Amino acid sequence: MSTLELSKSQARKLVLLAQGLPPVKQKLNALDSTLSAIHQLGYVQIDTISSIQRAHHHTLWNRNPLYAASHLSDLMQKQQVFEYWSHAAAYLPMKDYRYSLPRKQAIASGKEKHWYTPNEHLMDDVLRRIEAEGPLMAKDFDHAGDKFGEWQTKPAKQALENLFMQGFLMIRSRNNFHKVYDLPSRVLPSGLDTSVPTADEQARFLIKRYLKANGIGQAAEIAYLLKNTKSLISSNLTDMLENEELITVKVGAAKYCALSDALGLLEKPLAKSKLKILSPFDNLLIQRKRTKELFDFDYLLECYVPAAKRKFGYFVLPVLWDGKLVARMDCKADRKTKVLHIHNLAIESSLLKIDAFAQALFKELVPFLKFNECDVLELHETYPSAIHALIEDALKPLIIQNRGI
Repeated sequence: MSTLELSKSQARKLVLLAQGLPPVKQKLNALDSTLSAIHQLGYVQIDTISSIQRAHHHTLWNRNPLYAASHLSDLMQKQQVFEYWSHAAAYLPMKDYRYSLPRKQAIASGKEKHWYTPNEHLMDDVLRRIEAEGPLMAKDFDHAGDKFGEWQTKPAKQALENLFMQGFLMIRSRNNFHKVYDLPSRVLPSGLDTSVPTADEQARFLIKRYLKANGIGQAAEIAYLLKNTKSLISSNLTDMLENEELITVKVGAAKYCALSDALGLLEKPLAKSKLKILSPFDNLLIQRKRTKELFDFDYLLECYVPAAKRKFGYFVLPVLWDGKLVARMDCKADRKTKVLHIHNLAIESSLLKIDAFAQALFKELVPFLKFNECDVLELHETYPSAIHALIEDALKPLIIQNRGI
């Protein structure tokens, strides 16, 4: 069983092409391109932070320039994606629905804990109402008493979430981002395979899904935040390597696995000149240790850090350019005034081609402003401060004073 050696540059290229970053021109229509991106990634994380467009929209827009925020609801309605848990709340391809069942069964049986303690009596009442009345939201369950738990959640909301995590309810749609719950029988398309995979089937699915989306991977990365999966994933990785379904790839001192046909991606061009401003929850970045090892980019989302201890800002977006992560940008979209505030643009010390970077940033900020419902931007600070004048000059056609404010 031979081991192939890749340079870090080759490994990055493989990862980026597998991730669809930067995107290539699609032959599909806009909606089908979004579905194709979800199929390729395996999941898209849902997040509530709205400093800019929410993470699920941002992640998909970066892979499909024709993406519209209505696409996810359209795909839900067309029964082509569904909501459940990957390493976090996510949209997943409907074709992969059966692989959500082992976790649902584990939670329902008590083998895996959910963060809300089940109230079986209330859960039965909630389920009966939805069976009788049809789709309902948490606000449809009146509650005048106390709220409970870390997030001060209504008991009925906790019951709904327990039923959802156990598989007795699904999310039919969202109304102003609020979940609309319904029975699986009324959400799932007819003819869908709902058989429960064996443990080995589940492990092999997780392995193949991860490697398809990420190019190369290790057992710990594939099992990331997926409870009780690492040992089974490791044993199946060994079997798949012995059967030559996978290959071993070495990057420096680190060993990874890859699909046997993955290296064919290296023959494809990477649009290195295209700059992309990434969501903190983008699939490329979600495992920070991996990001540091492969991209030499030490990233922390500081919105969870006390303000006084933040180094770069509240909601910092990594910037991809020239096949590398070269900068980070703290942004907030003020949709009332239609101004995108770049509170801080900090470049990595390894970035030397500042002029070319500035021009690429300008080119990407034009659609990025539109995506965030803004007309102009305001550049507050840069790091180092010595690049401020150069960056400001490159972005001048977009900067706020040009509309007379």
